[in-house]
Amino acid sequence: MVQAELRAVGPYSLRLSGRMASDACRVVAEGTFRSAVRIDGKLEAVQAAQRPDGTIVVVAESEAGVEHVRFVLGLDDDHSEFLETFADDPLLSETLKQVRGLRPLRTGTVAQALLRAVAGQLILASRARQIERSIIRACTPRLGELHAAPTCTELGAFSPAQLARHGLGARRAAALVRLCRSRELETLKNHPTAVVAQQLERERGLGPWSAGVICLEGLGRYERGLARDLGLVKLASALWGRYVEAEETDVLLEPYGEWAGLASVYLLAGYGRGLIPLPARREARARLAA
Repeated sequence: MVQAELRAVGPYSLRLSGRMASDACRVVAEGTFRSAVRIDGKLEAVQAAQRPDGTIVVVAESEAGVEHVRFVLGLDDDHSEFLETFADDPLLSETLKQVRGLRPLRTGTVAQALLRAVAGQLILASRARQIERSIIRACTPRLGELHAAPTCTELGAFSPAQLARHGLGARRAAALVRLCRSRELETLKNHPTAVVAQQLERERGLGPWSAGVICLEGLGRYERGLARDLGLVKLASALWGRYVEAEETDVLLEPYGEWAGLASVYLLAGYGRGLIPLPARREARARLAA
C-alpha cells in the first residue's frame, strides 16, 4: 500500500467538490472519496480524505493510483485566478465567497465522460445517472461495490439496440458507439480545448453541452463547461423574467472567457444555493428593509 499526503494548489474542498459526485465508479461521502481504478489492467482500490489543515491523504495500491486520484480530484488545477478576477462579479461574488474551494471532479476515463454527456441530454439528472450506472455495471469489471471506469473498447462493444435496453435513446446510443469505435478518446487530452470542442460539436448527436461535459469532466479543462444546461436556462429565466431558449444562455458565460467552463459550475452551484442575486429576491429584501 502507498499513502501520500498531497496539497491542492489553491483553495480546495473535497467535501464541496464531491457533493453529488458519486457514481458507479466512486463514492464520495462525508468528505471521503473511494474509487476503483484500473492501473495496467489491474483493478485497485483508492481512497482520499481531507484533513482540517487542507492536506489530502490518499491511500492506494500504487503510485499510479495516487496520481490517478490527483487528476480526478483536480488537485493541481489552481483556480485562484478565477476567484480573484471575478470576486466582484454581479452574479458570482457571493458564490465565490461561500464555495471558493469547489472544483468539478473528473471521470476516470474520457469514455465515461462521453457516456455521461450522451446520457444526460434533455433528461433529468437522476435518470441520466441511472442510465450511466446501468451501462457501466454491464460492461466493466467490479471491485467490491465499485466498477472500473469504462474504456472505448468496452462501450464500443455494445450495439445501439443493446444500449437502448439500458434506457439510452437511439440517436444518442448511435453517437456513443460510433465515437468509441472510431477513435481512442484518451488521446483528446493531447489537443487544445478549442480543437477538441470543435471536433466534438461536429459529431451527430453531440452539441455544446455534451462537448462541455467531456472537456470539463473528461479532460479536466476549465475553458468549456455546461453550456446551455437546463439549470442555466432556469437561471436566465429568473434573471430576465421570461421564457429563455437554451442557446440564449450563452451570454451568461461569455464574460468569463477562458474560465467559462468553471463559471458554469459556479453559476449552477450558486443558483442552487440561492446565492445568485435575482430580481425577485432583491425586491423581497427591499420590502423587508422598508
